[in-house]
Amino acid sequence: MTTFKTWLETSRPKTLPLAAASIITGCALAAWAGQFRWSVAFFCFLTTFFLQILSNFANDYGDFQKGSDTAERVGPLRGIQKGQMSATQLKKGIWVMIGLSFVSGAVLLWLAYQTPWDIAVFFTLGILSIIAAITYTVGRKPYGYLGLGDVSVVIFFGFVGVCGTFYLQSHYFSWATLLPALGAGLLAAAVLNINNLRDVVQDEKAGKTTLVVRLGVSWANRYHDALLIGAMLSFIAFALLACNHWYNFSFIVVYPFLIKHLHSVHSVRQGEGLRPMLGQMAMLALLTNALFSFSIIWA
Repeated sequence: MTTFKTWLETSRPKTLPLAAASIITGCALAAWAGQFRWSVAFFCFLTTFFLQILSNFANDYGDFQKGSDTAERVGPLRGIQKGQMSATQLKKGIWVMIGLSFVSGAVLLWLAYQTPWDIAVFFTLGILSIIAAITYTVGRKPYGYLGLGDVSVVIFFGFVGVCGTFYLQSHYFSWATLLPALGAGLLAAAVLNINNLRDVVQDEKAGKTTLVVRLGVSWANRYHDALLIGAMLSFIAFALLACNHWYNFSFIVVYPFLIKHLHSVHSVRQGEGLRPMLGQMAMLALLTNALFSFSIIWA
């Protein structure tokens, strides 16, 4: 019998703070511009949470169908892998999350839109977000198996999440918001990179050609350096261009921890040694976005 605990485990609640990170930054930018709206912010968060859970369900379903998650998996086993739910049940769960994501997104658009152009653009982005959440591991040629997951993460956890949240509240586009959006996206990609470094041996055996499998562990570690350094520079660049006070740079207090994380990643082997690094990177990504957000709205 599939229990609530099994569904909760399959939804991966630990991933939800990371999903919220880009929305936090987008809302902070809206507040920085004097355009923050509580109702829009709430449904931005809700829609993002539903999309993240949809992605997690689809990820487990796709990997199970392709036989990618085996007993050799380093990460935690999910309900379908442990036989606590069937593929049919999980597929129904995917449809439920599609429905919830669509309804929440529709309410968000109803609250936020001002022009027909807003409806057209954000309806399209919503549909693309649902498709991207599913096709990461589901389908004949899932892009997660082709090494394109990192690109999708930067786009949706970065530019769509941050700039979309900002626009839905302010109703104008600011080029400056691309910098923190890039920072948020790069940090999210760093979380995925740690996940793929951890599972590289199993992924290669299963034919899951992640970017880490393509690059090899050594170059994937250098890529991890580039992701974090690029993110740190993006947030600093925004503060230099758009802020006027020293306290707008207070987010850099987290940077020593990011640098320490880089050293830790280089000092451990792939696999079991990287398990604690995944949670650490997710928390650092959230903390960096949260401190950046606090820094720019601190008055």
